Amino acid sequence: MSKEYINYEAAGTIPGLFLERVKRSPDAVAFRQHDERTGEWYERTWRQVYKTTACWQAALENEGLNPGDRVAIMVRNSMEWVFFDQATLACGLVVVPVYLKESHVNIAHIMNDAGVRLLIIEDGEAWNGLAPIHGQLKTITRVLVVRRTNGGHPTGLVRYIDDWVCKDGDEVTVRGATPESAATIVYTSGTTGLPKGVELTHRAILYNAWAGLGTFDVFREDLFLSFLPLTHMFERTDGYYLPMMAGAPVCYARTVKTIAEDMLTQRPTLFITVPLVLQRVYEKVMGQAQKASPLKQSIFRFSLSVGWDRFEHSQGRGPWKPSFLLWPLLFALVGKKVLTGMGGRVSRIVCGGAPLAGDIFKFFVSLGINVQQGYGMTETSPTLSVNRASNNIMGSVGPALPGMELKIDPATGEVLAKTPSVMRGYWNNPEATRAIIDKDGWVHTGDVGELRNGHLFITDRLKQIIVMSNGEKVPPEGVEMAIRAVPLFNNVMVVGEKRPYLLLVAEVNAGLLEDYARSIDVSPDGGNHLRDGRLLSALIEQINQKLSAFPAYAKIKKLLLVTDVWGPDNGLTTSTLKMRRKPIMEKYSADIERLYAENKAK
Repeated sequence: MSKEYINYEAAGTIPGLFLERVKRSPDAVAFRQHDERTGEWYERTWRQVYKTTACWQAALENEGLNPGDRVAIMVRNSMEWVFFDQATLACGLVVVPVYLKESHVNIAHIMNDAGVRLLIIEDGEAWNGLAPIHGQLKTITRVLVVRRTNGGHPTGLVRYIDDWVCKDGDEVTVRGATPESAATIVYTSGTTGLPKGVELTHRAILYNAWAGLGTFDVFREDLFLSFLPLTHMFERTDGYYLPMMAGAPVCYARTVKTIAEDMLTQRPTLFITVPLVLQRVYEKVMGQAQKASPLKQSIFRFSLSVGWDRFEHSQGRGPWKPSFLLWPLLFALVGKKVLTGMGGRVSRIVCGGAPLAGDIFKFFVSLGINVQQGYGMTETSPTLSVNRASNNIMGSVGPALPGMELKIDPATGEVLAKTPSVMRGYWNNPEATRAIIDKDGWVHTGDVGELRNGHLFITDRLKQIIVMSNGEKVPPEGVEMAIRAVPLFNNVMVVGEKRPYLLLVAEVNAGLLEDYARSIDVSPDGGNHLRDGRLLSALIEQINQKLSAFPAYAKIKKLLLVTDVWGPDNGLTTSTLKMRRKPIMEKYSADIERLYAENKAK
């Protein structure tokens, strides 16, 4: 295994990093993706990516844009994302990524707030889908469509990429970009209100990627699988620029729904993810284990127990045990099957964006897959801390990255950070910038946490603590993370502000819930089981068992089961799958009020 990192200072700018990578390894594979027309996967070397990017840059230079102008991208993760990103940055332009399924209100706000001049979009159907707001996009002078579909035809404003790209691009030349100039304005998806534009420089992003490489090894022989949206800085920095810095190729998953199949066929060695993806794998394996014979279930549990002891021993936190001698056999019986289901080569997973349940962490590391949980925010490019492979503590999001500082505000418990990768500020919003970055340069993260022996533990959001009518205060994220260990729930949200007790809204796994209902003689036919008293009582008992370590007032008294999928499409989560509490409350307000009223009537 070989390493050849490009220092962020040597790169200077993001296109400078690209040019240095092309120079160092021109014939190495850079990217892999699926061709929908042929049904085949194909690869491109760094030399080939360079040639295509040169053509894109030549076409961009014909659009009359000036360094510092903003251009937007609404394209799924793909090589085209890279071509556009590198060509525009080389021209000194500022990239504004927009989530493909963002709301019309937010899209119009982003385009107008940033003054976007040029938009590249996935296909004609996506552009036609924005028809209700076409008239609001006042600053756009060109729309580029990546993929030809039956949805829409070019106008003077709209052109297909194939017709637009110059065929005679000679070279990629960095013009108008410096380490301190803006590379991107990323609009935070936000759980409330209109998104704010985070302005990040080339140096800030490259420093963050470089610091990330100081926390886990990446080899040229590795293969990243990219599926989180590149609109989010977590995937963009750590799943795009960091692999480029390390010389490792990236494979773009076809869709979120095909991740499992793409892992199996493309065989990545590592990937960037959020807890929900790991939760799905965990639930699938645990569901299969529960259907196995008693003997196989015993072997499964014993394998996980031995695997966890081995992990703790490797971390210097536990003794060597004779049972470790059985590991090759146990791994062959259990661990290898799970690993094979993920392609057979995954050894490292970097997880962030939300808290990872302890049971899920233990499951993966017990099978020899090192899950390193980290923490950050868009405003810091994004990563602030991450666990190291040799010092990986369950529940922690790790020590600070090299060159960064973390501390806890003694008055509020808020996590404060100081980092070279901090944003320049919020675009067109100096007041919001002053509210998050104080006069001494500390970023106020809005998260509540603790530092224990240098490791950061996030305990809640500063503004999300529930104050009940009896005066008790409940940090909801800790409660919710414990409840997510119930495999019947895909997602959960605790309700109780100014209420006498807590109520839980739970997005259920419909199939698993139906199986569970039948197991306790409750018929799921017709969907009436969602309100069945016996089922609700049994589930509340399971939930409160998970909350045994919490005080009595933090236990769940009422339960609302819903089958809607919480996602970005219906506005119930952000594009990075964080719950949007206010929209969820609004959607289920009638049912929540009904349940609280039932208690009053008794």
